[in-house]
This record gives sequence, C-alpha cells and structure tokens, in this order.
Amino acid sequence: MKVNANTMRPGHVMENNGKLWVVVKTQIVQPGKGGAFIQIEMKDVRTGTKTIERFRTQESVERARLDEHEMTFLFAEEGDSYTFMDKETFEQVSIPGDVVGDGKVFLTDGMEVTVQTFEGAPLSVELPQTVTLTITEADPVVKGQTASSSYKPALLENGVRILVPPHIEAGTRVVVSTAEGEYMERAKD
Repeated sequence: MKVNANTMRPGHVMENNGKLWVVVKTQIVQPGKGGAFIQIEMKDVRTGTKTIERFRTQESVERARLDEHEMTFLFAEEGDSYTFMDKETFEQVSIPGDVVGDGKVFLTDGMEVTVQTFEGAPLSVELPQTVTLTITEADPVVKGQTASSSYKPALLENGVRILVPPHIEAGTRVVVSTAEGEYMERAKD
C-alpha cells in the first residue's frame, strides 16, 4: 500500500529496493534552501543492517502489509528467547529477544500481546500500554522534600527502577507505562 513518506513512524514496516525494512527513527528536515524532506533510519528485517534514506515529504513509499496475531506470553527460554502461544491455533512460537525489544522486562506469565508477522516471520511484539507491578524497594522520604513536587527512586518486582511520588512505599502496586524509554533503568544484578 502506497503512503506518503512523512506518515512513516518508528515500528512501521516498508518495502524499499526489494527489501523489507522496519523504521527505527524519523526526522523531518527543513533546509534553508529547497524543499523539506524526511530522513528515515531503517533496519533490514532479515539481515539487521541499518541504513538512512531521504525522501521528499510528498513522495510515496510502499508500506508492507503485516499480519497481526493475538498471542499469550508463556515463558522466557535460555539464551534470550521468548515463547508465545497463538490464541486461535494454540501454536507455540519462539521469538528472539531483539524482536521483542526493550519492553521484554515487562513480560509476565499469561500477558496478552500482539505479534506482527510478515510471511510467517515475527517482526515485532506489541505489549499492552500499561502493566500493574508491585514495588519491592522504595527509598525513604527525605525530610523537606514534601513541600515541592519531588520523586524518589523505587525498584519494581521485575528489576526496573522508576521514580515515584514520596508517599509510595514498598508493597504498593503501581501502573507503569510499557512505552520504550518510560522506565528509568534496569537495576544492576
């Protein structure tokens, strides 16, 4: 399906020069002279090589049609591989960690996800917008910080560090966004 190049966003898949590419990053550039263009950083789905292409904003590109499957997360395997089960066919699929992405730290047993495939090969795993997790450790409140809006570090049950308001204590369940970059950092083991 043909779409304008300026509608491409990270995660979209496009066909270019006979290959299938997943968009990693986009940037619209407006030079002082000449027309605006969009610069797209993309990664080859099959080989993993990255490239940057420039398109005029009104230029059309071929967006690939992907199949979406509702799947349930079962378990993580040794060697950074994750097993999912198709909800319709009950077929189990093992997906590498790099396809799952940074959100893999939020995977919990029985979590329902959407897996996008192209010709049977998994391309991406879309997690729910939010997950509810329990805080296992929370720093004590520093006296005098309650007057202004302040936050303190806390550790979630999955090992991710986030910032929480001062009244949150260990054992509290919080709703966390699974969007990439929303969490602070992975705790050191």
